[in-house]
Amino acid sequence: MKTLKNKLLLKGLFYDGVGMLSSAIPVVGSFIDILWAPYAAKKMQKMYPGKKGKFASALVFVEEILPFTDIIPSFTLMWLYTFVWNKSEVEDIRFNEVIS
Repeated sequence: MKTLKNKLLLKGLFYDGVGMLSSAIPVVGSFIDILWAPYAAKKMQKMYPGKKGKFASALVFVEEILPFTDIIPSFTLMWLYTFVWNKSEVEDIRFNEVIS
């Protein structure tokens, strides 16, 4: 079960990295964020289903669409909240769509 936690963490780090890369491109980065925000929100909801996932999905959408907030690692923070601070077990989350 730890491998599923690790896969979620790795996917989260990857998505956070992609979100942060858009801020490195001076003018085009803002337009990339317009495309990236709904995609990131959809991925967040797939990774963390339920009410917490919907709330995190809305937050990641707002965070990605607003300028100068790309530095916030939303996916990593959600992983920390889920598995470290809240100490949820892997069984508490449906992982049928997480790996895809």
